[in-house]
Amino acid sequence: MADQSTQSIVIDAAPATIMAVIADFPNYPVWTRSVKSADVVAEGPDGRPERVAFVLDAGVVRDQYELAYTWTGDTKVEWTLLHGQMMRAQHGSYVLNETGTGSTEVTYSLAVDLAIPMLGMLKRKAERVVMDTALKELKKRVETVAA
Repeated sequence: MADQSTQSIVIDAAPATIMAVIADFPNYPVWTRSVKSADVVAEGPDGRPERVAFVLDAGVVRDQYELAYTWTGDTKVEWTLLHGQMMRAQHGSYVLNETGTGSTEVTYSLAVDLAIPMLGMLKRKAERVVMDTALKELKKRVETVAA
């Protein structure tokens, strides 16, 4: 598996509110620029998605892929790639930690192994941009929904 990248952001909301937005995949196209569709393929016994099919269009990168999710209450969600066109592997997670001030620190970790060759330096830069954008879009969506 590829090297893992990690970034964090503080969101002014409780973990349950943030996790509800993360789990609301059908609305991803509303608030994430690159996700064109996110269809829940299977739900777990808790009603949260276990498998989600995505169509991604981030300009130069277009892909269709499916991820499997594992939820740990309102503190952590992890995912792995089941299959995709541009990726051989993907493992990611969001870990939510309450700050004690009504805010939550959200830590996003991501490791991607592409099916096409890419220089390590360019790949890490692309991962950082993807993560930075994802965290900022998540923060904006959660704080808008929570307001």
